[in-house]
Amino acid sequence: MQLRWLGTDSKDGDSPTLWATDSGEYIVQGYTVTDPQVLAQLNVPEGEAIIRVPKGLMRYLPKD
Repeated sequence: MQLRWLGTDSKDGDSPTLWATDSGEYIVQGYTVTDPQVLAQLNVPEGEAIIRVPKGLMRYLPKD
């Protein structure tokens, strides 16, 4: 899988960050959600994780 960097909302260039894959998906690096009250509202299957990212990171998503 090839990644193409789209952008970051970080002042130091680390996290959160957004990439596009060559298979038409997105990879998002963010902060792991561990709050039990939040997780209780979601049905998260095995092998998936919930992350949170600043709203500003979404500006890097392609408009198409």
